Amino acid sequence: MVFSSIPFLFFFLPAFLILYYILPFKFKNYLLLLFSLIFYAWGEPIYILLMIFACGVDYSNGLLIEKNRNSLLKKRMLLFVSVFVNLSMLGFFKYADFLIEFINYTMNLSIQPLGLELPIGISFFTFQTMSYSIDVYRDDVKVEKNFLTYLTYVSMFPQLIAGPIVRFSTVNEELHKRTIDFKGFSNGILRFMKGLFKKVLIANNIGLLWDTISAMPSVSVASAWLGAMAFTLQLYFDFSAYSDMAIGMGEMLGFHYLENFNYSLIAKSVTDFWRRWHISLSTWFRDYLYIPLGGNRKGKIKHIRNILVVWAITGLWHGAAWNFVLWGVYYGTLLILEKYVWGDRLSKLPNMIQHFYTVFIVLVGFIIFVFDDFNRLGNYLGLMFGINGNPIIDDNFIYYVINYGVFLMVALIISVPIYPVLRRRILASSSKRAKAVMAGIIAAAYVILLLLTTSYLVSNTYNPFLYFRF
Repeated sequence: MVFSSIPFLFFFLPAFLILYYILPFKFKNYLLLLFSLIFYAWGEPIYILLMIFACGVDYSNGLLIEKNRNSLLKKRMLLFVSVFVNLSMLGFFKYADFLIEFINYTMNLSIQPLGLELPIGISFFTFQTMSYSIDVYRDDVKVEKNFLTYLTYVSMFPQLIAGPIVRFSTVNEELHKRTIDFKGFSNGILRFMKGLFKKVLIANNIGLLWDTISAMPSVSVASAWLGAMAFTLQLYFDFSAYSDMAIGMGEMLGFHYLENFNYSLIAKSVTDFWRRWHISLSTWFRDYLYIPLGGNRKGKIKHIRNILVVWAITGLWHGAAWNFVLWGVYYGTLLILEKYVWGDRLSKLPNMIQHFYTVFIVLVGFIIFVFDDFNRLGNYLGLMFGINGNPIIDDNFIYYVINYGVFLMVALIISVPIYPVLRRRILASSSKRAKAVMAGIIAAAYVILLLLTTSYLVSNTYNPFLYFRF
């Protein structure tokens, strides 16, 4: 079940919210846990056991680490068990067939792939459970004594499938005591609907453009770059919309998840881009891998090594294919170059040039990201740079711009912080009457967009979610 679906929007979520607001606080976590397990079981009931097992391992390790607080050796052994179990689960389900194919290719064998279905959200919930054990080990959080409360933290349906990666420290206090009121509900539902509109009205429609262009064996240079832009916008609005919906639902329930995107496409460097894109993942790797490896504290050579290791693993985290490793190394290399070669000179250039430099890198990067077939990847990059002898522009490009121009224009406008800035300025300089009129206009716009979104969901079967099985 995905958030942008009729069953979730008009049956699951309303039923849950009605019960959630009716029940006394002491029962709310239990209701949240029950509905979260139902939500997960909707797609793959058997893998609930896997998630509960992961929770049981890290919950138990947390208690044992706390019990053996004065024994460094025992603490380290328990932490090793947590990391080993989580990475083993993730590795088995996500990378077993990848490893088998690699062995078959390099050793000329014919081992049969396992063909396992990847458990939904495993990359996210294993990182959450593992980070809990690490934080308890570091004494950064207090151990959770109630297993059902801990299971509720991991399985909360707003963030279970594709993040943000919510650390225990972020919601620890709110699991036990939180404010649930109309202000939180109203703010949350507006944030949720904002994400819903971005997903259904923008990401899905731009995704159709990408599907059309990428399916063609040859296109013009202009069309190839338009396709790269379409996929980048689709992925940005698809994933950031999910984060908006997750954060909005969390706020409805009294939880405050951290932001996961911050207008990523206005970045002026690769470093800046990764401070704005999938923030919960970037900070996870920073805090639990990059800094423990030594970060930038142990000299230039080790700093370069640390960046490459972290980014190769970051790429592989996204999927069991060599293009993801290449994508990670691509960004790691660029971050190193910005740090040690051209970063200072780049920062002195006009903002517009810095921005175009970053957009160019991001567009190429997401083409590496999307094609797991290196032949198709090479062909598409050849089309983008005119290596294949394709024309600079053709009639198809004009057709695409005319038919998808409105969606592309709206997407580009929304991808920069124009609306929030204008809204703040208007509200700051307006009278109470003008503010009331503006609030009415915004409310009417939300109602119209909700009706339009619903009509799209009812009539259109194209509703992919790109991070559904990460």
